[in-house]
This record gives sequence, structure tokens and C-alpha cells, in this order.
Amino acid sequence: MTGRNRLSLSALLAWLLLFGWASPAAAQIRAMPPIVATADGLSPNYDTASVRYYGPGLPTSVVPTQYQQPTQHQQPTQYEQLPAGGLPWNPPPAQDATGFLPQPPGQSMVGVGQPFPSGECWSWHVLPEGLLYKSYLAGGRESRLASKTVYERELGWLWDIALGGRVGLLRYGNGEIAYPEGWQLDLEGAAFPRLDFEHGHDLVSADYRVGVPLTVREGRWEGKLAYYHLSSHLGDEYMVRYPAATRINYVRDAFALGVALRPVPDVRLYSEAGWAFHTDGGSRPWEFQFGVDYSPAEPLGGAPAPFVAFNGRIREELDYGGNFTVETGVQWRGHSGDLLRFGMHYFNGMSDQYQFFRTHEELLGLGLWYDY
Repeated sequence: MTGRNRLSLSALLAWLLLFGWASPAAAQIRAMPPIVATADGLSPNYDTASVRYYGPGLPTSVVPTQYQQPTQHQQPTQYEQLPAGGLPWNPPPAQDATGFLPQPPGQSMVGVGQPFPSGECWSWHVLPEGLLYKSYLAGGRESRLASKTVYERELGWLWDIALGGRVGLLRYGNGEIAYPEGWQLDLEGAAFPRLDFEHGHDLVSADYRVGVPLTVREGRWEGKLAYYHLSSHLGDEYMVRYPAATRINYVRDAFALGVALRPVPDVRLYSEAGWAFHTDGGSRPWEFQFGVDYSPAEPLGGAPAPFVAFNGRIREELDYGGNFTVETGVQWRGHSGDLLRFGMHYFNGMSDQYQFFRTHEELLGLGLWYDY
């Protein structure tokens, strides 16, 4: 119990001794739930009738006129209305079905001492902040912003780029930003050009992706059902330099089903299966990917933290061969969950540039990634 809470309880005991337990006011106090101390000096504002928290900016029938921690010279927070039969401070509820205590909205799931927040009432959110099912950190065709300078023994120095993003359109869930729960419809899109450093930054090829993921998250589990279109194009400069090069019309229109588990907040295990209902240019229907991400979930106020990510992909068009990717380095996480990473990139297997999907590559270099 903090010093300010001890002072508050001392003041309450002195008041009771002064006026006596027999007074009508004292009888009302005895009928009210006790004040409970928490790590930040304030008990959550909890309405036992409706089983939900009230906090800053949340429209409810019980609205605090001030939301601040009382000091030793201040009285507790005043309210316009009080719940029938008790003070605004009540004990936190019992654990829910997932085994974790509900947490006030808008707080980091790690910062409040509970690994996965739960218990806040779900509602509709248009253009919500945050994502329920985030992109795989070492995934080669995820919609993000990225720049990788890599070396390949036969091709020389290459510049692989991702120019894209992913946003939420509609959510039915809670109001968390960094680690929300519920159902959410997203929109994603990106271009993946490859430039040749050793030939005047000529465009070698570019892949394009657009998709509509429907995602879900509750506690440790995450899921995704998505449609995406992917097409590949050979660069004009490359075709001029190599007239014998043949462009292929590589196209995939596919559905993808993904599932992820967080045994602890910082670790994510995932797998995904994709099936294309329309293919061309040598593409075949089935593809699979799987991996693990270690990425500290809590914002550290601008301080860097280590990360490491592994991703494997296998594709039917390669007789169920594929590639393997490792990325590791340092990261900076924002309070909205967005992630900036810098570090090493290693790739070994059949090329992610689909104009050359039958070509083996071993890439090593440095990367800069921004994940939503």
C-alpha cells in the first residue's frame, strides 16, 4: 500500500472515531464496499451492476468530474452521480473465464501487470486504431513499409523494398489500441519492387498485393480469414538490358486462413494456409507458411529492445519447396502498437520475386521495417 493510500485510510478512521458508528452517515458507510489500493494509487472505477469499467473518455452513467490520483491534501475524486449503495471505488471483479482480471481501457496489456486484458464491453468502432492480427515480422509478402539492402553471390547488391500499409476499417470489440480484442475488417496493399544497385538502380521486377483480411483476437488466440490478389511484373529496364528475358503473367487470387498463439505476450507462434481459386503464370493453388516472432510487447518510452523472427514458406508450384527467412535486431514500439525495426536479414530458398520464383537465392544484408 502506498503512502497516500495509508494517509487516506487514516483520515477515514479518524472520521469514524469522531462521529461514531451509530450515526446515520456511519451506517451508510458500513453498507458501502471498501476502498482498495492498486499499484497506481487508485482503485478501478467499477460498476458491479453493469460489470464494466469507467474511465476517461468512456461515455457512461457515472462520469468523474476529475480523474486524478488524490494526494495527502486532497479528498477522493468527486462524482456527479454515485452508483446506488456504494462509493465509486469498488474492489476489482473476480477473474473471468480466461483466468485474467479485466483491465481499464486504453492501458497496455503488459504495463498493468496482466498479460491479456479482458472484460471490457465490446462495441462497434469505425476506422479503429490498432490491428487484431498483425503481419508476420519475417514474412516476405506482408503489407508494410520496408527497405532491405542485400547481397546475392550471382546477382550482386540488390535493394528490396516494400511500399504499403494496413489499416482497420470496422471493429466489433473493445477499445484497446495496442492489443485489442474482437472482430475486425482490415484493408491492406503494397508494392514490392527490386532495384539493381550495380546497374544504375534499374527496376528488376515488382510484385503487387491487395487484400481484405477479416481478423479476430481474444486472449492468447488470434485468427485471420483473408482474400488477396497478387500479381508480378518484370521491369522495363531489365527487359531492355536482357532482351531474351521472358515475362511471365504470375497471378494469384487466393483465400488465406491463419491462426496465431501467444503463450506469453512477447512471443507469437503462427501458421497459415493459402488456396488460390485463380492462378496463372506457373502459380499453383496451395501455399503454406509458419513461424515464430519474439518482439517485446510493451512500449519502453523510446528505448530499443531486441527482436528475432523466423518464417518458412512452402508452395505447391515448387513441389512443396520454398524458402526460409531470419530477421533479428533492435526495435522501437509505439503506444499504438506500431513497430520500427532495424537489423539483419537472411533469406535462403526460392525467390520471393515471383518473376523468378524458380530461381534459388541466398540473400544477406540489413533491413529497416515499419510494421502496423
